[in-house]
Amino acid sequence: MGDLAAAGRRGPGGLLRRRVDRPEHPRRLAGRHAADRPPGPSLAPPPQAADRVRQKTGWRYSVTATNIRHMGHIAGTHQVQFLDALHRDHAEVEDRVRTNKATGLANLPSKSWEKNASWMLTANLAADLDAWLRLLTLHDQADLCDAEPDTMRFRLYHLPARLAHHARRRHLRIERTWPWAQAFTTSWKRINHLTAAT
Repeated sequence: MGDLAAAGRRGPGGLLRRRVDRPEHPRRLAGRHAADRPPGPSLAPPPQAADRVRQKTGWRYSVTATNIRHMGHIAGTHQVQFLDALHRDHAEVEDRVRTNKATGLANLPSKSWEKNASWMLTANLAADLDAWLRLLTLHDQADLCDAEPDTMRFRLYHLPARLAHHARRRHLRIERTWPWAQAFTTSWKRINHLTAAT
């Protein structure tokens, strides 16, 4: 296999040539590809270096390497589609970690472990509230249902409004020219109509 890979990188005159292009989708885990597909310019092995399996079957096989262990007893885990779904789900977890860092986990305020622990708890609480707000009240707002924390902060949390008191009641007076006034009022009404958890 090493000779095949080395032969595939050899250019004219037997010198190793440099790989110029990279695959567009590096997340691809495995698969088989039709042998009659024209290979890329820098990955084309010479005809004499092609392996016997590819010549017999007409398919080029690739190998999947993963560090996921202890799943032999789960049905379907030997399939590459299962591994792909598992890794995609982990990518979603990494996306949540990135948004948590945007809500305050990126910078710890102190050298004290206790203060940093309370800071992390508060930042995680803020990230959870942001996620639940978007899930429960902004699910039909196309520009806000998957918004980043900075976008939510700019559009909804930093509210251009005045809190007025009149006749023992409080009134929130929102600026009429604000583009997201309707989204805020819809979200506020939906929050007030949620049933209390028992």
